[in-house]
Amino acid sequence: MDKRVIGYFEENGKAEEALRELKQKGFNEISILGSEEGGQSGSKDRDSSFAGDLTGGTMTGGAVGGLAGLAAGAGLLFIPGIGPLLALGPLAAGLGGAVTGGVAGALVDYGIPRDRSDFYEAKIREGNTIMVLKTDEGKTDEVAKILRAHGAKDVRVH
Repeated sequence: MDKRVIGYFEENGKAEEALRELKQKGFNEISILGSEEGGQSGSKDRDSSFAGDLTGGTMTGGAVGGLAGLAAGAGLLFIPGIGPLLALGPLAAGLGGAVTGGVAGALVDYGIPRDRSDFYEAKIREGNTIMVLKTDEGKTDEVAKILRAHGAKDVRVH
């Protein structure tokens, strides 16, 4: 049975490190949500490679500052109450309705309980980066350990 592992990062550089390790270990269903203005670390070049890593390296735009440049499979949306939001990975598709339902609604649709979805939406408003992975139940401990090793906070399995 598939599970979701979710956590947030206060620094984009730490999220990038976690992303690289997860991809190296074969995890592919990785979604990242972050304020376009968020992220306290990482140059524009580094942020662009962050988006490229997640989407297989196909860039469709230059660096946008904050989290990353636009990439294939990514969306930059304006969400009321949050502002510009960069969404990468499978969850990006579910954010089309987030304009009216908010990020929390998209997270609920993706399998995160409402109270935790509200919590993570608040973390995005604060400028943090959320990472969500869909994986087999037997691999959740490994994913959670990797996220925590790179500084993810409030890592949960749902």
